[in-house]
Amino acid sequence: MALTVKDLLEAGCHFGHQTKRWNPKMKDFVYGSKNGISIIDITKTIYQIADACNFLQRTVVGGGKILFVGTKRQAQQIVREASDVTGMNYMTERWMGGTLTNNTTIRKSIRKMQEIDEIISAENSPLKKKEIAVLSRQSEKLHRDLDGIADMKKLPDVVVVVDVCHDEIAVREAHKLGIPIVAIVDTNGDPENIDYPIAANDDAVKSIKVIMDTFMETIKDAAEIWGRKEAENKAKAQAVAAEKAKEEPKQQRASRGERGDRGDRGDHRGERGNDRGGRRPSSGGARRPSRKPAAEGIQVSEEDVKAKVEGEAENAPRKKAAPKKAAPRKAEDKPAEPKAEAKAEAKPAEAKAEEKPAE
Repeated sequence: MALTVKDLLEAGCHFGHQTKRWNPKMKDFVYGSKNGISIIDITKTIYQIADACNFLQRTVVGGGKILFVGTKRQAQQIVREASDVTGMNYMTERWMGGTLTNNTTIRKSIRKMQEIDEIISAENSPLKKKEIAVLSRQSEKLHRDLDGIADMKKLPDVVVVVDVCHDEIAVREAHKLGIPIVAIVDTNGDPENIDYPIAANDDAVKSIKVIMDTFMETIKDAAEIWGRKEAENKAKAQAVAAEKAKEEPKQQRASRGERGDRGDRGDHRGERGNDRGGRRPSSGGARRPSRKPAAEGIQVSEEDVKAKVEGEAENAPRKKAAPKKAAPRKAEDKPAEPKAEAKAEAKPAEAKAEEKPAE
């Protein structure tokens, strides 16, 4: 639905607060005054709403989350409806201090609320009726304040505020954390800390509903676009996973084939080594017979045979002693040489022979 100036006029968006209660920072958005009431320039409001809608659309299309804040009585029902339609979080009863700046404590309160619900809903609970009644009252208070943010897992990307004066703490916390703020600012409000201020009447139900309906439609359309993108991304991820699942068996087969080829190569190498090893003579085997041909037609005399036999008999003890290498002995342990003894015996015999002819 395209919003027009006529729609804003019919909703009473141009009515501000009394001139004596106005904020000088809103001077640029005030058209004039009538009967002591400030009149807001709606032509500027139209552009502000358009800028805010574009920003919200970009945020939601990118997967961002929005927190609606409207704790004043006129805005509570409208904010709940907008949250139900868009699926965003909301705060309508009371802004709990530290909802943004001390979110860990708020998360503990939400867990406590869930634990109490489990205890109350248990059939065989050991608690007495009075204890269960106390827990039920405590659970009601927690649900009243925390139902809108029970499923908020992280800080919101944008905070939409209906009344900056009534929800001043929410504005300050969001500004402190650097969270963008989209807010309806009346003539008594301060637009300084608001990223996307919308100058309009924040007291009339019709004025709030017209602006919030515009936001609601914009966010709803952006959420549909985001949902389609998510579905496409999931389909692509599933397709990629299926392709990888098909390629894995092929890769495993290829790797197995490479391992088999390597094993065959190793076997061939082993066979070649065995072949080469078979050609080599073994060190412990018998000696090869001489390849020289035997001499034929050679005549040998008897004298040569006898001389050879005598020479072999003389050399036999030497050949046997040759393989054994005895340790060298000292000079004292060496036996006397038989030749020296024979010479010593021969000398007295020669002396006797010389003495006989002299007689």
